Amino acid sequence: MNIFTSFSWHLSKPFGFLSKAASLCILFIATSSVHAESIRQQIIGTSTAFLEQISAQHLQNNNIAGRHTVKIGRLDPRLRLPACSIPLQASLESPAQPIGRVTIRVRCDSDAPWTIFVPGHVNLYQNVAVATRSMPRNSIVQAADVQLSERDVSSLRQGYILNLDHVVGKKTTRPLQPNRVISVNALKAAAAVDKGDAVVISARGKSISVRMPGIALEDGAIGQQIRVRNTRSQRIVHARVTAPGQVEVAM
Repeated sequence: MNIFTSFSWHLSKPFGFLSKAASLCILFIATSSVHAESIRQQIIGTSTAFLEQISAQHLQNNNIAGRHTVKIGRLDPRLRLPACSIPLQASLESPAQPIGRVTIRVRCDSDAPWTIFVPGHVNLYQNVAVATRSMPRNSIVQAADVQLSERDVSSLRQGYILNLDHVVGKKTTRPLQPNRVISVNALKAAAAVDKGDAVVISARGKSISVRMPGIALEDGAIGQQIRVRNTRSQRIVHARVTAPGQVEVAM
């Protein structure tokens, strides 16, 4: 027998065994990867369907107009969970309202139970008030200064305004930039009475009504209480602004 042939034949046995072992190992890894991917897809599918359902229900129950989208966050590719023999269950872990960032609890209640927390996000798009031009602080907003524009309100942390009637006529508390969302705290009621204005002080009772001149000692919007000096008696009283140049005190 040729020495090289004999040597090759003896080596083929261990190498053949190793080759089979390697093949089995590769097959096991591939099968495990397919199984893990299948579980991940089940979790993503269950989470997506659940989040779509509860977000749509939330908007309907609260009469919230607008369109929405849902997205499930990335799951760890190293995730290894046993197959679940029954349908997966999902519930909202946080927050209480399914808008913005959310966490979904997905669980398997089979004989080999497990639970996983899945990140998600619900984007809510609504038409909100935005400025059409730059406006300095203490400006009175006119109708041409604002318009409605669609924005993702799930990311707005300082509030927003859906009705232009709640913007026009208000005074800005900070500068406004064009195409920027107008937050609630960027506006305040415009003063119907300015400090130093001459006002008419009205005092009404059940059977009597008195009117007297006064001077406003501070700015005030309709409905606000301000200090007013009665120019006849020089007394300072607290009066409620009822209209431009008009205040009222209780009797």
